[in-house]
Order: sequence, then C-alpha cells, then structure tokens
Amino acid sequence: MSTLNELPVVVIGAGPVGLAAAAHLHERGIAFTVLEAGDTPGAAVRQWGHVRVFSPWRYNIDPAARRLLDEAGWVAPDLEALPTGAELVGDYLQPLAQLPQLKPHLRYGARVEAISRLGLDRLRTAGRESTPFLVRLADGEELLARAVIDASGTWGTPNVLGASGLPARGETTVAAFLEHALPDVLGAARDRFAGRHTLVVGAGHSAANTLLSLAELAESTPGTEVTWAIRTASPARTYGGEEADALPARGALGSRLRAHVDAGRIRLLTGFSVHALTPTGGRVSVVVRHADGSEESVTVDRIVAATGFRPDHSIAAELRLDLDPVMGATRALAPLIDPNEHSCGTVPPHGVNELTHPETGYYAVGMKSYGRAPTFLMATGYEQVRSVVAALAGDWAAARDVQLDLPETGVCNSNPADSATGDSCCGPAPTAAPAARGLATGISGGLLSAPLNLVTLDAAPAGAQAGGCCGS
Repeated sequence: MSTLNELPVVVIGAGPVGLAAAAHLHERGIAFTVLEAGDTPGAAVRQWGHVRVFSPWRYNIDPAARRLLDEAGWVAPDLEALPTGAELVGDYLQPLAQLPQLKPHLRYGARVEAISRLGLDRLRTAGRESTPFLVRLADGEELLARAVIDASGTWGTPNVLGASGLPARGETTVAAFLEHALPDVLGAARDRFAGRHTLVVGAGHSAANTLLSLAELAESTPGTEVTWAIRTASPARTYGGEEADALPARGALGSRLRAHVDAGRIRLLTGFSVHALTPTGGRVSVVVRHADGSEESVTVDRIVAATGFRPDHSIAAELRLDLDPVMGATRALAPLIDPNEHSCGTVPPHGVNELTHPETGYYAVGMKSYGRAPTFLMATGYEQVRSVVAALAGDWAAARDVQLDLPETGVCNSNPADSATGDSCCGPAPTAAPAARGLATGISGGLLSAPLNLVTLDAAPAGAQAGGCCGS
C-alpha cells in the first residue's frame, strides 16, 4: 500500500449526503474523517427544520446508512411518511452520526478554508496525482488526505435578488428587511410577519412553502398581506404537476398555492426584475425595471428571497476543476441537469464518471455538484457517493453500474418563453410516455387548463401598489 492510500478520505459536511459517504467508506473499509462546520450533524437541515419535505422517507435514507442503523437496532420510520427537516435530523442523521462506526471520525466546528496539494499549487503537474491533498481549516489546522469528497452543499450561498445575477442596488443596505429561504413563518419568526406585508420573490418549492405559511398566517392575523413576485409571465413552473405529480405532497403544494392565488389571498405579480431597494420609513421600497427601461415600485415590510442557491468553489481555488461556465457543475454533468434544456427529459443515472475533475481524487457531490440547477434530490446524492466510494475502493464495475429510481418532478422548464406554452413540459399529456430511468425534470399535465387572471406590472388592481421583484 502506498503512503497516499494510507491517508484517510476527507468528507466535507455532515449532512445527509456527507454522512452517506461516511457509511459507504466504512463499508468499503476505507479510513475517513468527516469535517462539519456546524456543531451538530445536519446543521443546515436544522435551519429549515419546520418544513415538511415532499419526498417520503424511502427516498431520504441512504442504503448503506440504513444497513448500519439496522444492525444497531434502529427503528425505521414509516417509509411512506413525509418527514420535516427536524425529523430528518432527529430520527435519521443524529442516530447515524452516533453509531460507533462513524462517531469517532466526525469532527464538528471544523470549517474548511482551503484545499490544495501538499507543496504544490495549481500550476505544478509533476507528481500531482501521487501527492496528498492538504485541507486547511479556519483555525489554521491542516490535514492530509488521499481524496476529498465535498458534500458541503449550497445553503450558505443563496442567490441574490437582482435579476442579472448581481445584487440589486441597495440590497446590502436593506439586510434588516430581508429573509432568506424558508423562514419559520408560523413559529419562531411569526412576529416578523404577523400583521405585515411580505413580498416573496422566487418560483421554486421554497417560495411555495413560504407562501402557503404566510397565507395561513393571514387567515388568523388581520393586516397580514402576501405578495408573490416572479420574473416569468406564468406561475405554471411553480404549480408543477399538481395531481399528476409522482410525489403527491409536491403536487399538492402546487395545487394549494394555485387555490390561494385564485382566491386572491396571495397577490401574484409577474414580469418582475428587481433593480433597487431602499429603506423608507421603517419599510423597504422595491424598485422594478421593465424591459423597456421604465420603472415602478412597491413598498413592503419584509422580503423573502427564495431565489435559490449557488455553489461556492472558492475553497478549491488551488485545485484543477473543470466547471461548466453556465451551471457551475462538472462539464460532463451540466448538460444532463441543465433545466434550460431538459425540462421534459430525464436526468439520467450518473456517478463517478460525470463527477470527475482533472484534479484526481476530488469530488463535489450532493447539492453542490448540481451547481445552480434546482432539480437535486437526496437520493441522487446517495447514488453519487456510492459510485464515488466504489471508485476509491478500486471497484470500477460497481462505480459505473449506476442505478437511480426517482419520481417524476413537478418542476417545469426554467425558460420563461417555454413555461407558458402548450409545447413545454407542462403541456398536454402525451399519449404514451417513453420508458426512462432517472429523474424527470418536467411532467406533462402541469399547464393550467384555463389561464389565471394574473396581476402584471401594467395591470395592477385598483388601489393596489404596482411593482415587485424578479423570480428565480
């Protein structure tokens, strides 16, 4: 055995995918260390612990982790039930992290600051593949590793409100009025929203969850107003498959949201592109710019930026990464997950081959591997790490035998021009669907059978304020 292979594999992040990687490494007899920046396993998941996920337990438990837990006498939850984030941590991740096979190898409060090769910067080639990785922590400690599995996710790097991918003017100065995705509207954060006017920006499932909570709050608390702003001309992408969704809870999410919009409990504003934000008498004024250069504004009390997330690859700046310039995923994976191209197709099973960088032994997995694509599910990450760990063990037959059985999603095309047409993934159901493995990024039947009476920037209801923000 070489000196390099005597070193452990460093896993960054003790969330669902990071702990799954640890379970697979244990099964393969490969030494490992898990570095978690938070104080507990699933630290990021705990921040949205009040949210109930739309995928049942059977999609959220890694097979290798399940085997370890079963050996310890773990009582599995109802596999068809829908866990909250808190239940995901308390009933699965916490027991998994406490297992004697994993616990001694987990380190908390260990934030990774940078990854490089010992004694080599990015320019040096000779001997690179046989040189250990150098992992530097925020406190200055350095660890050596034979490989690095980066499952650090994207929770800490949300997208900005500005439609151009840059912060809107004044965005940093109104931080006191901003909420990032999935605030606990009906719980710990209730006082920030009750009796106030909230603008939710975004067209994904995070926005939908927050809007439904705000609508519930508005029913019991007078003066609570809810406005939903999206950049596109239609909310069809957010409504998704509704009754046709393979995950009923996700389909119900879209159906309930549509009902609130139809009933006027949520005011929907379309065609929004946020330009500037300004504090105004204890509130915030949001200036919107139209395509023709004209501007309008709306004044609200709170803004929820449910505009998605982006990966932060800065810790790997001294590694040789081959990232797609659009998605921020590997070049091999990007065309398989790009929502601009594959809204009606599938994300095929993928593993180590699609996750490999020129920097041998470094793999970004989980949510981070998808870059800016919004179609990631935990089960995808579990299969990624199974394949990567098999490759690290030299079992290339298993590494390349990638299997993925996922439900069709209700997420439609992210292209504004396509999402409102009958030819998109949300159009009429085809007579016969082709057989395919993997995750469908679009689903037939999601387009509304009758158009909604939408509020646009140029046609606000009488007495209402016009304006708004970009959607995601």
